[in-house]
Amino acid sequence: MPPLGTTRRSLLHAAGIGAAALTAAACTGFATTGGGAMILLSTQFRPADEAQRFRALLGRTAPGVSYVTVEEGPFSTQVRSQVGAGSTKIGLLAGLHGDLAPLAPKYLQDLTGLLIDLGNRGWSPDYLQLAKSGTDRTWYIPWATASYVLAAHADALEHLPSGADAAALTYDQFLDWAVAARRANGNRPMLGLPAGPKGLLHRFTQGYLLPSFTGGQITTFRSAEAVTAWEYFRELWANCVPASTTYDFMQEPLESGEVRMAWDHVVRLVHAPERDPQNWRMMPAPRGKHGLGYMPVLAGLAIPKGCPDFELAQRTITAFTQPDRQIALLRSNGFFPAVSAAIPQDLPPAIGLEADAVQRQQQAPGAIVSLPPVGLGQREGEVSKVFQDSFRSIVLGGADIRSTLDQQARVLQGILDDLKVPCWAPDPAAELCRVE
Repeated sequence: MPPLGTTRRSLLHAAGIGAAALTAAACTGFATTGGGAMILLSTQFRPADEAQRFRALLGRTAPGVSYVTVEEGPFSTQVRSQVGAGSTKIGLLAGLHGDLAPLAPKYLQDLTGLLIDLGNRGWSPDYLQLAKSGTDRTWYIPWATASYVLAAHADALEHLPSGADAAALTYDQFLDWAVAARRANGNRPMLGLPAGPKGLLHRFTQGYLLPSFTGGQITTFRSAEAVTAWEYFRELWANCVPASTTYDFMQEPLESGEVRMAWDHVVRLVHAPERDPQNWRMMPAPRGKHGLGYMPVLAGLAIPKGCPDFELAQRTITAFTQPDRQIALLRSNGFFPAVSAAIPQDLPPAIGLEADAVQRQQQAPGAIVSLPPVGLGQREGEVSKVFQDSFRSIVLGGADIRSTLDQQARVLQGILDDLKVPCWAPDPAAELCRVE
């Protein structure tokens, strides 16, 4: 998955800049405060405008640290090669959980002591558990977060089912809402989903629908409850705008009025309410039989083994986990706080709406943290394709659900067998991940 805020126009250009900067830094030894600046290597904020905004924040927060961005593959390769060679030039790492967890414990410093020193800053227990990467030690400090939520205009909100709480919908109520909105709109659907070529609809099935219906993502992929989930998805899709197969970013059809209710990543929704925020609402995803499955996009800060300036790296993490710096990051780059921080009233209205929805989703009773695939490296796209192909066959093509899931389960298991990786949340952390 691309970093938050990555756009189609900027991804390749920004990645090229990041790789070139990293190569130059490694060749020159531009690593410590004694010889220039310590390098903060990051998979996030790769677009040039986002990198520029973050560098300005970094300069105010931790002078003496240089920000270098790079794609996920080279990120892992650089850390492994430098630490493995005993010549670490990178001082600090910033990445998503899936970028950092595979590097622990072999390539990352144990930050358990730093976490204790930082005190109780209000981190979610789920995030602190993730930072342990399946061990009893802490390998990165949770830094910032985002997620996927529902967005709806007042035109759609008036069709909510009687007695339904928009902030605590069930999947049945969500479907009833979509049906009611369609019927009230002259049989024209109001609901849209990001099922375009660059859309993130596979995250909906991975992190929301299947965990809510089955309690898992991989181990329950072909279960009887998964069949029920896909039957539900067919009904929901029948009440979606047909053009959803072309939507990559839901903010565009929402803003134009083509769609009045949608689910997507917060970065891909944020522009829709800008003109008339008083007529918009952001809401947590619905809940199912097993709870409210949701996918947090958790970013963390880690220190590679052999870091050239361990004290500066720790001070930088300490600074960026202060509530005021967390809010500054929200203002500059749209990442939400990972610590307990009061959301100010003077944020852009759309970000304020999203912040409320993200917090409600995290704190919902029975919330199920469902991660994007972890430890798959460049093969993550193959796992995402399993979910995408299942959607195309079952929902768009009308294929038999049971036989499709059995077929796709074999593809999925083949990838997992090749990589020999453990499962990720919400599935049990078995040594080798298997579809049951």
